[in-house]
Amino acid sequence: MKTLKSTIVLAIMLLLAPMHSNAQDMYYVHQDVVKPSKVIEYESTLQEIMALAKKHNLQDARFITLVSNNSNYSYVMPLANMATLDEPSFPAKLAEKAGKDVVKNLFDKLDKCYDIEMNYTLILDRDLTYMPNGFTQTPAGENYRNNHFFHIEPGNRAVVKEKMKAVKDLFESKGSKLYYRVYKSGFGTPNEYYMVAVAAKDVTDMELKGKTNEALLGDALQEALNELYFSSLRYEKLEGNIRPDISYSQTNNQPTPNLTGLKTCEVLQTL
Repeated sequence: MKTLKSTIVLAIMLLLAPMHSNAQDMYYVHQDVVKPSKVIEYESTLQEIMALAKKHNLQDARFITLVSNNSNYSYVMPLANMATLDEPSFPAKLAEKAGKDVVKNLFDKLDKCYDIEMNYTLILDRDLTYMPNGFTQTPAGENYRNNHFFHIEPGNRAVVKEKMKAVKDLFESKGSKLYYRVYKSGFGTPNEYYMVAVAAKDVTDMELKGKTNEALLGDALQEALNELYFSSLRYEKLEGNIRPDISYSQTNNQPTPNLTGLKTCEVLQTL
């Protein structure tokens, strides 16, 4: 995590507790594209880092980790503003507690497991998000994620947003039980897109939710989705899982929550 060590925390989208603020919330994302042959080594090193952070009771650090089905590890943390990026990073804080050489050796091991890393921001759009019972990024018992990416041409962004709003209006009008969060690409992304993050318990639960929603909304659902699809530059889907065992939350001297039974992603990249 070369860039991460000099910027901000071992972090990611779609956090270990519900986040509440304005209509738009910003998140910092660090993403490692891990080589398939290095996944076991990478995860083993991550576990060592997590154990070290907990051992030294590292404070004021918080991120959620999403592992996608293409071996991308996304670390997401809430970002109050861009000035937050100037604050000491997770590795820097850990080095102060556990020793520079120990921490450097661990992150050097991680660096050998990937050739590509990315750092960018995502913005939660609450106006387009559909969660009528209250917002949370981590629905209880739902760690599995489908992240849907609708890429946007700059000259067509108003149209795509209109189509996104039409989908939400349809869900609201029928009282759909399929909830989702919408994120807009921010600083550092290679192109502009909306990411729609849908949570479920597992693949089977996701399929059941989808079929139930289709039965409820009928042909109107396909029509609305087609309008959105054909207004987009391109579409892609990414599957993944939120990983509480390699996520971290310890702030304001509050103890790290017990994540053993927590099943709640993306990281987003899929949220």
